[in-house]
Amino acid sequence: MRKITGLIAFCVCLSLGAQTETDALFMAKRNLCGGFIYGNSSWKKYWEGSFYRDNANLGTFKSQSVMAMANYGISNTFNVIASAAWVQNRVTAGTLIGQKGIQDLNIYLKKELLAKDIKGFNTSLVAVGGVSAPLTNYVADYLPLSIGMHSKTASLRLLADVQKGHWFATASAAYMVRGIVNIDRNAYYTTEMIYSNEVAMPDVFMYNARLGWRDGADKYVEVVVDRMNTIGGFDMRKNDMPFLSNNMEYLRAGLNLKYPIPGTGGLSVMASGMHTLSGRNMGKATTLMAGVVYQAAFTKGDKK
Repeated sequence: MRKITGLIAFCVCLSLGAQTETDALFMAKRNLCGGFIYGNSSWKKYWEGSFYRDNANLGTFKSQSVMAMANYGISNTFNVIASAAWVQNRVTAGTLIGQKGIQDLNIYLKKELLAKDIKGFNTSLVAVGGVSAPLTNYVADYLPLSIGMHSKTASLRLLADVQKGHWFATASAAYMVRGIVNIDRNAYYTTEMIYSNEVAMPDVFMYNARLGWRDGADKYVEVVVDRMNTIGGFDMRKNDMPFLSNNMEYLRAGLNLKYPIPGTGGLSVMASGMHTLSGRNMGKATTLMAGVVYQAAFTKGDKK
């Protein structure tokens, strides 16, 4: 699952799971898939605006997380997906105190709009609607160590997928609206002084492309490219801490794979590696993830 509310300048962003909001794979009707995924992300250098630098007062930023996820097939072409994560962030130098705790609940409704064979290519069009909300009262105004943005969000994604034999390509685009965040101070500075404890969050565009090989939904390997850009915001000031409404951008690339464990009747292992290629007000992070998921029919006799 993608941790949607984790559009954090300096925090890990999860993007691994079974059937997710960024692929064209579906759980069969009355089938349930659930599991746990561990993530580890770190960076030493970051972009302060467009300036690429390090910071001796931070050292290396390190984040680890454990995400619980579940996906249920209401029908063969309509799924509901939910996820939540525990996150721990820290730095190796300076005096900033690390943060940890349960982050946000993410819920997606995923519907196949079209499935058609076009000149030998299995083609599908998918729509995904999502919402998220904080599960705990964690501190948001403490980047880079905050575990989340503490903003309620709503998103819509459109996705196209084509497959020929075992080879496939997927492309999608999403728009996210983010709600106002209340912080624990009555004034702050962006490009001007604002006397309020409310922070208006810029909306977000997200793009995702995948290319790879798959055999059903339980066995695949794919190359992934992610792009994220806030619509507005402002750059970090020189030697200042990041802020919630900064202009945050990244371009990432990586590899995902999933493989069923023989003889387990539904248990699969997954692994992922992502690296940030470019960014703005963002850490140049390398993220590694691994997890296990189990898929089972909800009622006896149903097919997986």
